[in-house]
Amino acid sequence: MILTNIQREIIIGCTLGDLHIEQSPNGQKARLVFEYSIKQIEYVLHLYETFKDWVPGEVKTRERKNGTKLIGFKTKYDGVFRFYRQQFYDINGKKIISKILNKVLTARSIAYWYMDDGSLKSKQSKGVILNTHNFSKKEIEALCFILNDKFQLQCKPRKQKHLINNETRIYYQIYISGYSYDILRKLIFDYLLPEMYYKFPKPRSIKKI
Repeated sequence: MILTNIQREIIIGCTLGDLHIEQSPNGQKARLVFEYSIKQIEYVLHLYETFKDWVPGEVKTRERKNGTKLIGFKTKYDGVFRFYRQQFYDINGKKIISKILNKVLTARSIAYWYMDDGSLKSKQSKGVILNTHNFSKKEIEALCFILNDKFQLQCKPRKQKHLINNETRIYYQIYISGYSYDILRKLIFDYLLPEMYYKFPKPRSIKKI
């Protein structure tokens, strides 16, 4: 069995987001682990339908100790997923930016990345945020370069501070400027699930003369 082009594009986008690619104990294979908040059930069911031929089990739910409810599924271990594990993880298991990302990133990939990690900057702004907390500033700068160079999206790293256990931690998001709203909408909106429209700014209003 081989992956379809659509499945490949989704894997790329979701790996930039919340998808975890888990290596098998012997290191020869890997599997995809999709897990999201229970609020994203429609998105999870959509992903399950897309990858169900690779999934030996069913969609499952679990609850964290803090009460957060999650829903997700895992594919079987397969050699085909090992390629993505090697591309997007270092030898220590930390997620990284693939050296071939510029070649393989597509509009559909960005749409799934956005459904995973995208959000509004504000209700008034046409700018949007990609919550790339797990990547370094240097990696985010590389992502911004690809988005700008390949898709003409004006974007930049956006510094954020977060207080954890009385310790201030700094991380970076990707801010896509409202000046690129029309380009971004044309690029990804048709790939978004209706349940995800709330994440995307509404079209610009046209003033009557």
